[in-house]
Amino acid sequence: MSFQAYLDAIEDKTGLTPRQLVEIAETKGFKDPAVKAGTILEWLKSDYDLGRGHGMALVHVIKKGPKIDTKHVGSDGTHRDESDMLWLDGKDSKPTH
Repeated sequence: MSFQAYLDAIEDKTGLTPRQLVEIAETKGFKDPAVKAGTILEWLKSDYDLGRGHGMALVHVIKKGPKIDTKHVGSDGTHRDESDMLWLDGKDSKPTH
């Protein structure tokens, strides 16, 4: 599953866009480098019932922003994506190419 597919599935499950979840995480102080992924995963599980795979995709965005490694772009690997920039503003608002 691509990183973007994980984010789209998170939106389906929570009703919140990835950007909204990142903003909530920031208000909780989760962007702080001292905050470990496990803390964020616990919050996502507790408040939104997200599992580890989906949670880790969101942890990446919270901690590192929407840019992903280009090795995932156009590859045939597990986390293949069309772009090295993830769309955070909701799957229905994605620009069409």
